[in-house]
Amino acid sequence: MSIYNLTGCVWEITLACCFSCSYCGSRAGKARDNELTTQECLGVAEQLGELGCERVSLIGGEVFMRPDWDVIASRLRDLGIRVNIITNGFMFTKEHISRMKAAGVTSVSVSIDGTRTVHDRYRQQGSFDRALSAIGILRESGIPVSVISTLNSGNVDCLEKLRDILAPTGIFAWQLQACSPMGNASEGTVDHRFPFSRVISFVEDNMYDVPFMLGIADNIGYFTPSEGYLRGNLSGRAFYRGCSAGISGIGIDSAGNVRGCESMYDEYFIEGNLRERSLRDIWEDENGFSYNRKFDPSLLSGRCAECEIGRYCGGGCRSYNWFSHKKMYESPACARAFGTDKEVP
Repeated sequence: MSIYNLTGCVWEITLACCFSCSYCGSRAGKARDNELTTQECLGVAEQLGELGCERVSLIGGEVFMRPDWDVIASRLRDLGIRVNIITNGFMFTKEHISRMKAAGVTSVSVSIDGTRTVHDRYRQQGSFDRALSAIGILRESGIPVSVISTLNSGNVDCLEKLRDILAPTGIFAWQLQACSPMGNASEGTVDHRFPFSRVISFVEDNMYDVPFMLGIADNIGYFTPSEGYLRGNLSGRAFYRGCSAGISGIGIDSAGNVRGCESMYDEYFIEGNLRERSLRDIWEDENGFSYNRKFDPSLLSGRCAECEIGRYCGGGCRSYNWFSHKKMYESPACARAFGTDKEVP
């Protein structure tokens, strides 16, 4: 038995997508030829249940381009697993609502990455309005909805305008995450770099003034004076606990490859394939997910090696670090290391 408890999974059920975004980490667009069948997906759901997984986020590509998405969600629900769907909202219709409710989907996250002009430039004309329409349909139907924004140098200065757009929509949360230079974003068409302190200052200045939870994802930080307030929790205790890949979470892609996190989208991080090994065998492998399970502070490099918090945060997000400069234990943009002038709220 593994000493690690699997609590969360991000599961890419298809690579098919109606977009081909310049910063898409998985290079989504066309479905893989070897994507898991419906029966195989139901078997994966059973394995997640056997390991005690508590929540699964279904992603793509675009989830709704796979016809059996609700069949998979239903099986997860029947196993007592909470199901969230992450969508671009472009294909969303009222028909999806009844299928979601029947499948027991607990919440939906819609991706919006800027104002109308910026968002549509990244995706396609009309995609911003369709995303807002999806939010409205979900809210009218009583399904909790949040927004996820992926930030880069070209949209980080849209935060204030996007805040004003989202304020009246009735979403329950807004998460800000950094674009990682993987997949399409690794080809130089988008500059992923921006100062983490810019986003941290925005959250500090707005967290009490917006009608939803406002926070940063695990690839932005770390341990500035207001750390405890930045991750969508005003208690002041929601501090970053280090990368959870292979510790409490996993990622599964549409061909059945298992990684510690679906943001570690590289063959280097594949721990096994579910057509060849069971999920339990992969999860309980004593040599699996070694980058985290065998972490030691001596692995830290650069400023992280000199930081007194390094042993706790582990150098930040493994994925962002790896794809930014191939140094897994050194954050290239830590706000603590590179400066922030804000005080605890």
